Amino acid sequence: MSDARDELRTLTAQFRTRLGWSARWGAVGVPSGPSPRTIADVQALEEGQHAEEPRADEVLVADGESENAEIGGQGACVGQGPLDVPVGAQGLALVREELGDCQRCDLCQTRKNIVFGVGNPQASLVFVGEAPGGDEDVQGEPFVGAAGQLLTKMIEAMGFSRDTVYICNVIKCRPPGNRNPEPDEVAACEPFLKKQLAALRPRVIVALGKFAAHCLLRTETPITRLRGTWGTYEGIATMPTFHPAYLLRTPEGKRLVWQDLKSVLAALKQMGVEPPNPARA
Repeated sequence: MSDARDELRTLTAQFRTRLGWSARWGAVGVPSGPSPRTIADVQALEEGQHAEEPRADEVLVADGESENAEIGGQGACVGQGPLDVPVGAQGLALVREELGDCQRCDLCQTRKNIVFGVGNPQASLVFVGEAPGGDEDVQGEPFVGAAGQLLTKMIEAMGFSRDTVYICNVIKCRPPGNRNPEPDEVAACEPFLKKQLAALRPRVIVALGKFAAHCLLRTETPITRLRGTWGTYEGIATMPTFHPAYLLRTPEGKRLVWQDLKSVLAALKQMGVEPPNPARA
C-alpha cells in the first residue's frame, strides 16, 4: 500500500509540473500524447535498424579538438489559430518583420545584431539552440562560432548541409558574457520561435541543449536524462540532445549525440525524407 501511495504522489507531482509548464507557455487544457506516426513508429523502426544505420562516430570524435524540393511540413500540426502564418520564406519574412528592432527585453541594450535564423525555409529538419554567442552577435547568424562549426560537421555527417536544414535559437539576442537566458528573456522571444516553427512546418526538430529542450517540450527534466528520448512540439517529433558547446567541453558526449542523430535519420526515413547526400559511415 505504501508503494502505491508513493507512486501516486510521484505521478501527481509530475502532472502538476507539466500543467505548470503548459500554463507558462500559454497552453490551454492538457496536452495530447505523442503522435503514433512520429513516436511509436520511429521507436519500432529503431528496434530493427540500429545495425544498418550509418555511423559517424569517428567524424564527431575526430573533431573534438576544434574550438569553443518539397520536403517536410505535410503532416506537421502547427500554425493554428493566432500562430497561423504563411508557409516557408513568406512566413519567416513576416515573423522577422514583426520582430523588428526588438526592444522587448534588456538584451536589446547590449546586443550588436538580432540573430533570427538561417537555412532552408522549407526544411524537413530544424535545429533549435539556446542563444547567440559572441561570433553570432557580430555576424547576425546562428551557430557560426566554434560550437557552430561542430554543429555544421554534425549536420554534414547526417547527409545534410546548413542550406538544406534550418537553424535558429530560442533567444534572438546574445546574453552578456554568454550567460544563461533569464526567464523574462525566454518569455519575450519564445512567441517568435513558435511563429518561426509555424512558418517552417518541419518534420523533425532537434533541440540542442537544456534551454531549447525545456522550452519546446515544456519540461524541467535535466538534459542528461532527457536527451535521446523522443518528445513532441505541436505534433512535431522532437529529439533533445546535447548542445555542441557542451561537446566541445565534453568530447565523450559526441557518441551519445550521434546515437540521437541516427534516431533522427531513422525518423525522417520513416516519414519518407532522405538526406540529400549519403550519411557518413
